[in-house]
Amino acid sequence: MRRAARPLLYLGIAGVVLGLSKIHARYIADPPYSFHGSSRFAWAIAYIVLLALAAYGVGLPDLPRTTRQALLSSIAAAATGAVAISLVQLVAGDALLPRFVVFGAAILLIPWFLFCVGFSTDGGTRAAGRDRVLVVSDSASASVLRQEISRSSERPARLVAVVPVVDASPSVPGELPLVVRAREDHVTVLVLDREAQADTMLVSQAAALHSDGMRVRTLSLFYEEWLGMLPVSELERVSLLFDIGELHRGRYGRVKRVVDLVLAVVALPFLAMTLVVVTIGNLMGNRGSLMYSQMRVGKNNEQFRIYKFRTMRDAPADAATEWTAEDDPRITGFGRVLRISHLDELPQVINILKGDLAVVGPRPEQPHYVEELRQKLPFYDVRHLVRPGLTGWAQVKYGYAGDESDALEKLQYEFYYLRHQSLGLDVRIVGRTIRSVLGRAGR
Repeated sequence: MRRAARPLLYLGIAGVVLGLSKIHARYIADPPYSFHGSSRFAWAIAYIVLLALAAYGVGLPDLPRTTRQALLSSIAAAATGAVAISLVQLVAGDALLPRFVVFGAAILLIPWFLFCVGFSTDGGTRAAGRDRVLVVSDSASASVLRQEISRSSERPARLVAVVPVVDASPSVPGELPLVVRAREDHVTVLVLDREAQADTMLVSQAAALHSDGMRVRTLSLFYEEWLGMLPVSELERVSLLFDIGELHRGRYGRVKRVVDLVLAVVALPFLAMTLVVVTIGNLMGNRGSLMYSQMRVGKNNEQFRIYKFRTMRDAPADAATEWTAEDDPRITGFGRVLRISHLDELPQVINILKGDLAVVGPRPEQPHYVEELRQKLPFYDVRHLVRPGLTGWAQVKYGYAGDESDALEKLQYEFYYLRHQSLGLDVRIVGRTIRSVLGRAGR
């Protein structure tokens, strides 16, 4: 049901907009006209797309968890779509769509959005109850698994228990402690770490559970499939054991670069318009230089200068800075607005055109941080085999990194991205970034 909720939501948007358009063309317009034979058909499609983007951006239908959140998100999506098409009509100086269609659709879609949220939540609740997970492990990765599942699960799951290997392995012949525990707790997914996989008696119990229909995964595979990351304990071991799209599949790298250039060129007019707004904003609440630049480490460990609109009090451009906290006191009033809206990142379009950045990839760090992390994490340099990105899987899954501990946490997501790098995943990341920008505060 959860998977069906999103296409159902989009079909509803199309049905309402097209239905109201046909009603207006046949019964309300004077004289009546052929809707499909007019330019309004194309604009109706554009309105459908705007409403669908607005709904996705605010998290419909799967993110709201309360009735209040669902109602506010539904109103926001409908209003955003209506305002967007109205602004287009204002700029065009023509009534591209009748007000009956624009505002009628916005009003009718609010209850439809609420229905789809309820449909998605019901399905998600049952799925969460269906994936009952038991982990056999002594590793540190398993001890924080409950927190990871609650924060960033890609597939709904509930961690029933983490059982030490010694407790899961039989102490006397004929004993089956893991089988008994799994069946008592109605487990549907059994997860084994490397030590558990080396215990033949434990593996034989897992085989018996597997034959009963229970899914069995290694700890690494569970992290990948359910959490979209690789566990810390596996990073060094697997750092060379997978192909990287940008490095090992030449066609992917070329197509990705072409797409980056097209998107950057499209974004240039927005950068030009934003320059005016930011210049005025700086005069009012962010006095100082307009731009901020800093050295970062890119592909193949080559350093480059990254560009942003300045959001903090002026400092030397190449000064080594501290980790920036989310509520950093150095951020100015207008700078906070730029961060919340993510407009401070827009000058990085220049970096994309130059080839320093891609649209999607690991976030580039300052050279002195890279050196520190390289000393502590021997496998850290693997992330520098690809072009860094304006956004990335770690950004949409984990968010802001404020210290070395956060950097290690994000590295688990970056390795997942490197292992699964593809155009499909890139599109998914861009979509989630749009949702994040529209639905949450900035760094």
